[in-house]
Amino acid sequence: QVQLVESGGGLVQRGGSLRLSCAASGFTFSRYVMSWYRQAPGKERELVATITSTGGTTNYADSVKGRFTISRDNAKNTVYLQMNSLKSEDTAVYYCNARVFTVNYWGQGTQVTVSS
Repeated sequence: QVQLVESGGGLVQRGGSLRLSCAASGFTFSRYVMSWYRQAPGKERELVATITSTGGTTNYADSVKGRFTISRDNAKNTVYLQMNSLKSEDTAVYYCNARVFTVNYWGQGTQVTVSS
């Protein structure tokens, strides 16, 4: 079965950095687009970044462009989100997403809290 396990969240000061990881299993990771989403309290879940199967193309929400970088290691079945220059508005639960055969799969999420 498809499993996505996020890690790397935590408490960080404004302007700091964090690197999130998502370990995938149960499907052929290298064939699928992977994404990161986030959900802040009282808000809808929003798309943060997407990376194609080979890693050749990435897309970002306007709010994180220039600060966040999505990458993947297909040999390790892992996708990453490097987050720099963190702001208080980046505080949210971050979720890894894989869309496999029209089904959306989600990890359990990892909390990122940016303190001011």
